[in-house]
Amino acid sequence: MLREPQDAAPSAPLAPSTPSAGPAQRPPSSAHLSGRLGTGSIVFMVIAAAAPLTVVGGNVPLAIASGPGAGAPVGFALASLILLVFAVGFVTMTPHVRQAGAFYAYTTRGLGDRVGVGTAAVALVAYTAIQVGVYGYFGWAVGSVLADFGGPTGVPWWVWSLAAVALVALLGYRHIELSSKVLGVALVLEIAVVAVLDAVIFAQGGDSGVNVESFTPHEAFSGPLGVAVLFALTGFIGFESTAVFRSEARDPDRTIPRATYTAVAVIGAFYTVSCWALVLGAGTDKVSGVANAALADDGNMLMDAADAYVGTVLRDVMQVLLLTSLFACVLSFHNVIARYTFTLSRQGLAPERLGAVHPRHRSPYISSLVQTGTALLLVAVFALVGLEPLVGVFGSMAGVSTVGMVLLMLTTSVAVLVFFARRPEAAAGRVWQTRIAPALAVAGLLTGLWLVVSNFTLITGGGVGVSIALGAVPFAAFLAGYARGPARRRTESSEGP
Repeated sequence: MLREPQDAAPSAPLAPSTPSAGPAQRPPSSAHLSGRLGTGSIVFMVIAAAAPLTVVGGNVPLAIASGPGAGAPVGFALASLILLVFAVGFVTMTPHVRQAGAFYAYTTRGLGDRVGVGTAAVALVAYTAIQVGVYGYFGWAVGSVLADFGGPTGVPWWVWSLAAVALVALLGYRHIELSSKVLGVALVLEIAVVAVLDAVIFAQGGDSGVNVESFTPHEAFSGPLGVAVLFALTGFIGFESTAVFRSEARDPDRTIPRATYTAVAVIGAFYTVSCWALVLGAGTDKVSGVANAALADDGNMLMDAADAYVGTVLRDVMQVLLLTSLFACVLSFHNVIARYTFTLSRQGLAPERLGAVHPRHRSPYISSLVQTGTALLLVAVFALVGLEPLVGVFGSMAGVSTVGMVLLMLTTSVAVLVFFARRPEAAAGRVWQTRIAPALAVAGLLTGLWLVVSNFTLITGGGVGVSIALGAVPFAAFLAGYARGPARRRTESSEGP
């Protein structure tokens, strides 16, 4: 089992391990990741992973059409509340987790090695699934935008997807701060363009005046509110990856909590307000029909609203920024997955070579290259079997990832409860942070997991049999990781990274 480091001891990223009977020794302590990422840089990468423009253009219309219609903003508000409560326990435990790895690190500290390894397996599956799914979405979106602008048509979606894989590979190989800058620019632009549309709709009064009917019980429960919560939770995938960048943060014990709260608050407010704006723009009493009509005609409710309220220029800009949003999303997940495998290598749970650090870029370049190879292989397989990029690739992979992420957050909340229950001195005077909030998070996430599973075909777009098989993948990954267990017993000096 992992021995607990002294909480007062300074963090020593990637310190050498004490010799053990295990199969591999860790790389020397001089080989460590470097970075001076502040709160803003990490928030940029995390919100970029959430792909806000993609969510507002895709998840929001689905939540309206399949959920409570005009009451859909309540679903996004409830999802935000659940994740804010989850974040309380998550960040309270942060000073006691001296290594990167997010869910893996937290569950290992709270529930032991085997649960930690199972969690790591689920995380790798979930992040890889959503990244490959977005590659499919990106390939489709490039073709759609080029067709609208009179560009070449008939190019297979996977050509554009593979081009994105190559560019992500280049950026992921280099220092993390380059990726941070790229993601920052893309993120500011995509949020700005949606904010402009929101502001114009509110200023003009929408279809029939600004009102708060969306937040009344009558509208919130006029349809299946749980479906709106489901699509909202899907839009938050990746927010917890703040902790993955611990080794590259300027001041982890301050930066990680601040970045986590900021990311959840910004994402939640943005989604809720933008959903409300689209409802007002279409009309509270008409929005369900508008959303369903757009989906039935393979249209885009967000782009139509932009065209109606601001003009074709904003619509065209949004179409281009949709591509940057999707690219920022896959780049962010690439960085997260590379650091997960890097951390697992440093713990003796993956081949030693994956823990190598580039001598100049100080990046986990071998893990990055392997992750690129994995994405390349999966995109190629999906292309060869002829899957349609939106439903076949993005829909199915988003479904796998959503189940996985809710399962990960649920396990982490249980780990927080157990961790502080065993350490009453660490929980003294913090009942809300260490008891009440994690317990509420468990209840909320159990509800969220039930909503995801019971409405799974809405995400995957497939039949019941296919959906059951896809939904079982994260649970199978957890069991496989749990059975695999820790590679070797470790000592206190090997708690890094």
